[in-house]
Amino acid sequence: MRSNVVFIRFLSGKIMLTSLILLSLLGSGCGVQSSANTQKKSAIRTLIVGGGSSHDFDKWYKEVDVATLEKDGFASVKYTSNVSEVLAQLANLDVLILANNQPMEDPALRKAIFAFVAEGKGLIIAHAGLWYNWKDWPEYNQQLAGGGSNSHDKYGPFDVTVVDTKHPVTKGVPEKFNLSDERYYYKPDPSGPGIKVLASSSAQGSEVIYPSVFVVNNSKARIVGIALGHDAASHDLPAYQILLRNAVKWVSRK
Repeated sequence: MRSNVVFIRFLSGKIMLTSLILLSLLGSGCGVQSSANTQKKSAIRTLIVGGGSSHDFDKWYKEVDVATLEKDGFASVKYTSNVSEVLAQLANLDVLILANNQPMEDPALRKAIFAFVAEGKGLIIAHAGLWYNWKDWPEYNQQLAGGGSNSHDKYGPFDVTVVDTKHPVTKGVPEKFNLSDERYYYKPDPSGPGIKVLASSSAQGSEVIYPSVFVVNNSKARIVGIALGHDAASHDLPAYQILLRNAVKWVSRK
């Protein structure tokens, strides 16, 4: 009788141990799944809009910049060169990146972009997006881009100097770096909201300094302009990639 009692106790203990192990494994699995879900939810929802002339948007914005932003689950990024797709996606975005120099003629889309900014969502205007592209939409350059460019140096090397090393957008960026690009002659619009220059460009043989990275003053949203970005010399450059990720994080407020 005593041996039966001992056996029963042994069997009960074994069952309890097995149950504890199973619960531990299940809990661990749930933790991994929960962590993955949290990471996915925290990824910054971003749309890059490209397309137009004089640039390989699919190569540098769709392939390289998307990969730069999606690394380590930092952002969840979509790219389109079809501006008719933008309007439907705005409601589910944290950050909109406009790099295109193709027309955005739909009045509803234009209104929605301004509404997106008025809601406090993040906006980055990159390279070709900072051009004076649309004579029939002056509010874009005046209010969103804070100005614009209608000319640039011939493609070639120039220096970029960070003038505000304490801003979150320039965190980790070398104080001075060199690259080959189209040095945009970006000028702030005197009638616009004003800008804060974070980094500027200078070229050999030229005394004129132009903004390369800047913040456009806006009471509701965070807006960053990045004048760099013609080809691989920018998009593959670690300094540019850091700037881009920093800008997305800062304008998203995450």
